[in-house]
Amino acid sequence: MKLVASDLDGTLVRRDRNVSPRTIATFQRLHAAGVIVVLVTGRPIRWIAPVHSQLGIPALAICANGAATYDPATDTIVHSSPLEASVLAEACTRLRAEVPEVVFAVERDGGRQMRHEPGFPVGPWEADHDSVAPLPLADIVTRPAAKLLVRAGVQSPDEFTARVGACLTGLAEATNSSSSGMVEVSAAGVTKASALALVARSHSVTAADVVAFGDMPNDLPMLTWAGRGVAMANAHPAVRAAASDVTKHTNEDDGVAEYLERLYGL
Repeated sequence: MKLVASDLDGTLVRRDRNVSPRTIATFQRLHAAGVIVVLVTGRPIRWIAPVHSQLGIPALAICANGAATYDPATDTIVHSSPLEASVLAEACTRLRAEVPEVVFAVERDGGRQMRHEPGFPVGPWEADHDSVAPLPLADIVTRPAAKLLVRAGVQSPDEFTARVGACLTGLAEATNSSSSGMVEVSAAGVTKASALALVARSHSVTAADVVAFGDMPNDLPMLTWAGRGVAMANAHPAVRAAASDVTKHTNEDDGVAEYLERLYGL
């Protein structure tokens, strides 16, 4: 395998938001051996620096479920596939008609900025952050967005994602990566797999030479595209069912590192 692609939360990153010393050492050995490492996450760009700095290697980060491929070393977006403003506005119109109680937020500029309706719940770690601010919906839909975030109170994540996806058929992609009931919407055809394929092609690497790790439904396109798609032991049941392999351990117990050590003989 010439390229290792890994999701972050629930896969490479532990609950304490850190990467273990064993995992860091494993990825540094892979990099030293010439293996290409790509981080592939639903996270916005503004959440990448802590993980990237811990790993200590020059890895590209595919952010916002494939909408932005980002080079943390230069703070540069090297490829972007946002929801255009007209599509964003149409998606919000359709969803509000289907689910009147729905509230929206968007990740702009690959996730350097978040703008949200006043009623959209924002995590306490971001409530006072300069890059996060409330806006009326009329202003939210005036600019392209890497992702549209959709909430409607307490929802079953998979059922609500299916409902949102059905509403946006032919217009955009809907997925989820948490248990909170939030749905993440990207431009049509934009997934972790579509962005990873572009990165692999730029290195003359085919899907057959890619091993990818993930744990949630937003990882499914990537895991089914890669030559070896590996679900975490703690993965969503649909991810475990679709993967070609499953790690012996969870993200809390170095599941990715243990798998890679066996695969590469480290």
